[in-house]
Amino acid sequence: MINFWATWCPPCIAEMPSLQLLYEDYQDKIVFLFVSQEDRVTVNGFLNRKQFTLPAYRPLSETPRPLDGKTLPTTYLIDKEGNIVISKVGAANWNGEKVRNTIDGLLQE
Repeated sequence: MINFWATWCPPCIAEMPSLQLLYEDYQDKIVFLFVSQEDRVTVNGFLNRKQFTLPAYRPLSETPRPLDGKTLPTTYLIDKEGNIVISKVGAANWNGEKVRNTIDGLLQE
């Protein structure tokens, strides 16, 4: 799962609690990448204040196509073959039954 976000983005902040809950349950089963263009001090300070344990990264180059993290938040769920299974621009409840069922189905493949 790849999530493009920023600490100054209200929709990003709104969906973070649901992403944190999903991460807590699936962190040992799937790879989570939370990508922000902001500096590490800003990102880590935000995550610490909010008590999030999400793994945050800063890109070193342009985002590869077909991923487009220019609109925040943008989230992708990618299967083992590299296919985009879910592509969502804007905030969402990532801890819902539909997402969990999708992940569980992918893990059974």
